[in-house]
Amino acid sequence: MTQPRDSQEWRDAVSQKQFLEVISRDEATQRFRQHLDTTPKIRESVSLAESLGRVLAVDVVSEIDVPAFDRSNVDGFAVQAADTAGAMEETPAELLLNSEVLSPGAAPTLEVQSGTATPIATGGMLPRGADAVVMIEHTEFGSLNAGPGGEEGDGDARLRVFHSAASGQAVTFAGTDIARGETVLRFGQVITSREIGVLAAVGLTSVEVWKKPRVAIVSTGNEIVPPGEPLPTGSVYDSNAAILSAAVTELGCEPVALGTVRDDVDRLREIIRSAADCDAIVLSGGTSKGAGDLSYKVVSEFTDPGIVAHGVALKPGKPICLAVNAGRPVVVLPGFPTSAVFTFHEFVAPVLREMAGLAPENRQTVQATLPIRMNSERGRTEYSLVSLVRSETGLSAWPMGKGSGSVTTFSLADGFITIDQNTEILDEGSTVPVTLLGRELAPADLVVIGSHCVGLDFLLGEMRRRGFTSRVLHVGSMGGVSAAKRGECDIAGVHLMNPATDEYNRHLLTETLDLITGYRRRQGVVFRQGDDRFEGRSASDAVSAAIVETGCTMINRNPGSGTRVLIDRLLGNVRPAGYNVQTKSHNAVATAVVQGRADWGVAIDTVASSYGLGFLPIQDEHYDFIIPKSRLNRVPVLEFRKLLGEPAVQASLAKMGFSIPQA
Repeated sequence: MTQPRDSQEWRDAVSQKQFLEVISRDEATQRFRQHLDTTPKIRESVSLAESLGRVLAVDVVSEIDVPAFDRSNVDGFAVQAADTAGAMEETPAELLLNSEVLSPGAAPTLEVQSGTATPIATGGMLPRGADAVVMIEHTEFGSLNAGPGGEEGDGDARLRVFHSAASGQAVTFAGTDIARGETVLRFGQVITSREIGVLAAVGLTSVEVWKKPRVAIVSTGNEIVPPGEPLPTGSVYDSNAAILSAAVTELGCEPVALGTVRDDVDRLREIIRSAADCDAIVLSGGTSKGAGDLSYKVVSEFTDPGIVAHGVALKPGKPICLAVNAGRPVVVLPGFPTSAVFTFHEFVAPVLREMAGLAPENRQTVQATLPIRMNSERGRTEYSLVSLVRSETGLSAWPMGKGSGSVTTFSLADGFITIDQNTEILDEGSTVPVTLLGRELAPADLVVIGSHCVGLDFLLGEMRRRGFTSRVLHVGSMGGVSAAKRGECDIAGVHLMNPATDEYNRHLLTETLDLITGYRRRQGVVFRQGDDRFEGRSASDAVSAAIVETGCTMINRNPGSGTRVLIDRLLGNVRPAGYNVQTKSHNAVATAVVQGRADWGVAIDTVASSYGLGFLPIQDEHYDFIIPKSRLNRVPVLEFRKLLGEPAVQASLAKMGFSIPQA
């Protein structure tokens, strides 16, 4: 529009008094942020079907074990591994077949006694007495026990086993994938299809998420035309609104498109008033102080505190205007798309991510080596899911070893490696290509490898609340120590007793490792409430009676675990019924006792309480943290050490059933 040269409008347009003050990016950010509270405010419960892409507002703690019972990984026969010792093609082991057949969903009724076997399908529940499953391919069924001359035998169904089985072979023990009381997902995680699988696996139908912040988006200017309409000369289609709406959605927020507004100050005020129920307002165009730049004019009317930065020393993006209205961000982006997008990601996106409950964006490219040797079956291509952790020499790819039945493997994996069909072995230290699982790798602030404990879950949750992310791999105490020696983790959770000295964990130290005192967990005998074989006795008396009583069966722990060391000290040279049935967690021990597949075992008191079991204390176990000396002064490690000494944290651990050693 032509203006008379002596008009005020013409003089304003020519003078273009554009900026209040051009300041640095850091100062603009500081001014903007000091008036904002970006903490997510409102939680809401949504169904699993509605949770895709949402942000968890709470930690998700499993109330069940997954699997909830010891199950077979193959079609075959449940046996006592000792009965198959030395079995070969030439000299097979011969077992008497039990009459029941265990299909998935069927509860066993018969015990597998020495010299017997029970047919079991993949997914079937392991019966009492059994500690391994032999594959059907390694057996031969004989309906009768034929005599040496081919004459009819005694009529019993027999099974010939041609390969010996190790205890635990082809068995997934209860709680191996997810243990009751384990934190399976943490607040701040974005829910993908993998997390939905975990939620469903622990029996949830709904989940608490942060309510999406609503972000009003307005494009201004006489030249702006919505896509789909005729484009007059001198006009441009409104691409900013489409770009910003998509970016807002990617940030976990809900875009509220308020359309385009021509240079009409009253209409713009009306539009902004209509956004009163939104959590943020983003306008594009009109950031200068010229006569036609109405966005700045309307936003300048805010006074609580109003405009905090107008003009930033950036190229592109100098004209950006940052304001706050009663704690709500109001931003006017430059009109040119490149400037608008650049400044949006510099100033607005980090704020919206925090409001949505998302962690700060951190992109990373990876290379990986194998920390352990991997075996593969020749003749087929294998895809192995891996979790990536950073060591002092690069990234290490830890194979996710929970098996094909695991629902957490995909949730926790960063990618997979492809093993060629002609490759049988990948040696430790091999460099392998990793295919990422459709998302960027975000390196964690704190890498924790070692033995799992719900107390550690609590501590890492507190670290998360302080802004530190963590990557956790549960590989056992010795696996954690090995990782610490290789510099692949910041912290290793350990609880191994030296049987020669009764001292915990210090015998694991080297000149490159240090020990940080953690807390104490009480180990003891667990049994079903009301069992008078254990009630009212001391642990040693109860075990002494149990090992000589016919039909009283224990459930053991895996070799190399701290609990196994304690069990072997308790038993001496005695090997009672059930000794060879070895599980890999306290939860699996408790499950076996609760379900009647065993009568007693050794576990920690917090697990016993969780399962409603009786508990006879043996001794306190030291759960400590081994840290590579080279990482002692890393900020996340220093914060973790500080956390352990805080009275409120110690009180929370005590409430969970752990004790804190006195200095």
